[in-house]
This record gives sequence, structure tokens and C-alpha cells, in this order.
Amino acid sequence: MSAQNDSTSCHTNCLIAGVVLGVLLFLILKFAAGWGLLMALILGLVVAVLLTIVLRMVLCVESGAGASASAPASSPAPTPTAPPAPAPAAAPEPEAAPEPVAESVPEPEPAAAPEPEVASEPEPEAEPEPEPEATPEPEATPTPVASAPEPVEEDGTAAQPVAMEAAREGGPDDLKKIKGVGPKLEQLLHTLGIYHFDQIAAWGPAEVAWMDDNLQGFRGRVTRDDWVAQAGLLAAGGETDFSRKVDEGDVY
Repeated sequence: MSAQNDSTSCHTNCLIAGVVLGVLLFLILKFAAGWGLLMALILGLVVAVLLTIVLRMVLCVESGAGASASAPASSPAPTPTAPPAPAPAAAPEPEAAPEPVAESVPEPEPAAAPEPEVASEPEPEAEPEPEPEATPEPEATPTPVASAPEPVEEDGTAAQPVAMEAAREGGPDDLKKIKGVGPKLEQLLHTLGIYHFDQIAAWGPAEVAWMDDNLQGFRGRVTRDDWVAQAGLLAAGGETDFSRKVDEGDVY
């Protein structure tokens, strides 16, 4: 017991001696040698530690050896030591928690970019249709009477003249050049299919008789004014005194 006390006291004394010497060295270097505070402090600590270790090795080891030599040769019987307790079984390492599996979330389909609107081309403005030129209204022509292939005889003395459905190309002749045919009678002749001078010039006695009987309001006019002779002259390209007056505008 006394040996243990001596060893502890030796270690304590060595520590105190090392610290005192380190402090002294720090003061000398700082104030006498003019070292910096940090360098003087570091060197003082190093010296204090080294001196403490050296003193313990020199002084404490020798004192321990002398104490063991002065001890009695007989050593107490070793006390039986209990068998070492079996080492506790290593606790099983906790199983690593399974990493959560990231659920596969379907990526949203990118929204279809809206198609750019195509600028619609302006429709060309419809050009105004030219106004149709005013055409002179054609003179009202009477409905032609269906022509008969041959004159129809009536009572053996009268026959209807051959009628035309319409005037020939170039228009009807001016029947008013025949004396006794005025505008009203000319229209009546047109309704009966008579348009030209050569038609009247071809009438025979039967056709003249029929026309004299059927010209309402003008009965007997064909014979009285001798239409057949006048029409024959005009159809040949000639003229009469009356037709000359009509051309000069003296009659109508």
C-alpha cells in the first residue's frame, strides 16, 4: 500500500516540476529573449511535457524498483480467478429497412401544341357585273298562222292564201307601201301569216275573194285597191306613187 502511495506522489512531483520549469522557460523567452507570446507559450508547453516524462522515467521507475526489492520474497498465494464470462452474443444487426419502391407514376403526356391558325386569305371581291346594254325592245309580232300547204277552197270560189309561220330572215316587208294597207291592217295581215309582197302578188281570184270576205272591217279592200298588182310591182323592186310618198314620210 505504501509502495502505491510513493509511486503516485512521485508522478505528481514530476508533473509539478515539469510545469514549473515550462513556466519559467516561457517567462524567460517572452520577457528576456523578446519572443512572441504564441511561440514562447508553445515552446514552454513542449518543454514542460518533455521534462515531466523524463523525470517520471528516471525518478519514478527507480523508486518502484527499490520498493519491489525490499518486499518479502514470499508472495501471497494467488487468489483463484473466476473463469471469464462468456462474451455476450452479438446482437443481430437490424435488417436494413427496404428502400421504398418509387411507384411508377405515368408521366403526363405533353399537351399537343395548338396548331397555328392559318391566316385565311381574303376572298377577292367579286367584280361588279357590267350592266347589260339596253337593247331595243323588238316590235310585237303577231302570232303567225300555221301555213297550209295548199289553199283551202271554200264553196269553190274562195281559198285561204298560203300563210307563213314567221317572216323571212331580214324581217317582213313594209306592207304599208301598198295603197289601202295602213298600220292596223298590216298587223291583221301578219296575224294571217302574210309578211311579204310576193305572197300577195301570188294570190289568185280565189285567195283575193277569201281575203275580201275575211278582213273584218276592211271587206273588199283587196279588190278595190288592187293589192295584187301593187304587190307585184313592189316585189320586183319597183315603186308606185303611193309607196314613194310613204318613203318620203308624207303618208304616215
